[in-house]
Amino acid sequence: MKAMIFAAGMGTRLGNTTRNIPKALVPVKGIPLLQIATEKLTFHNFNQIIINVHHFSGQIKQFLETNNYFGAKIVISDESDRLLETGGGLKKVTRFFLGEPAFVAYNVDVLTNLDLNKIYDYHIRSGAIATLAVRSRKTKRYLLSDEQNTLCGWENKSTGEKKIVRVPVGRLKSQGFSGIHVLSPSIFDLMNGRDVFPIMDTYLNIASDFKILTHNHDNGFWLEIGNEKRLQEAELFFKNKDIIASVQL
Repeated sequence: MKAMIFAAGMGTRLGNTTRNIPKALVPVKGIPLLQIATEKLTFHNFNQIIINVHHFSGQIKQFLETNNYFGAKIVISDESDRLLETGGGLKKVTRFFLGEPAFVAYNVDVLTNLDLNKIYDYHIRSGAIATLAVRSRKTKRYLLSDEQNTLCGWENKSTGEKKIVRVPVGRLKSQGFSGIHVLSPSIFDLMNGRDVFPIMDTYLNIASDFKILTHNHDNGFWLEIGNEKRLQEAELFFKNKDIIASVQL
């Protein structure tokens, strides 16, 4: 099975931590985020992986080569000249996923024991064009889904902005996006003509006509290494744990 790791982020909110290394190589308990993500994917049989790179891209390429690509078949999508955001990054690698029933997209800064095979199978059975992992957590931006777990909108609590793009069945639930999604390749036909855009824009643009589902994983843990404070929290969380074994549960 195939997957994409989004590893092109600048990691500016990590301050001095990413002054000389890319965010993807920031270590938690001495293990780089990219290694954790790659080994989690391969553990769940996603052995063909494409990774987009931008900031300190040469370091990422060297790291993967030195570690024999962790036993996976890895392709690099180089965005060194221009950062394409999540939607543009996916659009650039369309050919890699054509012919697949579905594939996983995974943010490199996410640490979780979410069962990737479970969400993948859920997506395949549902017939959805995309399935987004979500949790009931406090955040600034929420995905709004109905009682059938169908994506119906988005809300930014900081700005008060709210978009309802589909009539909900029953009450709406507000949940935070976990940075992990399963997509069907037909999504590529529905992307706009731009080269640089966030994938969430595509989801909200097509949700009125196509089924996009949310998949709650409140059971288990989820951490995002978005800033220095969260990095410290992750170090504390895994203090007495084997981090690789923990995310593979």
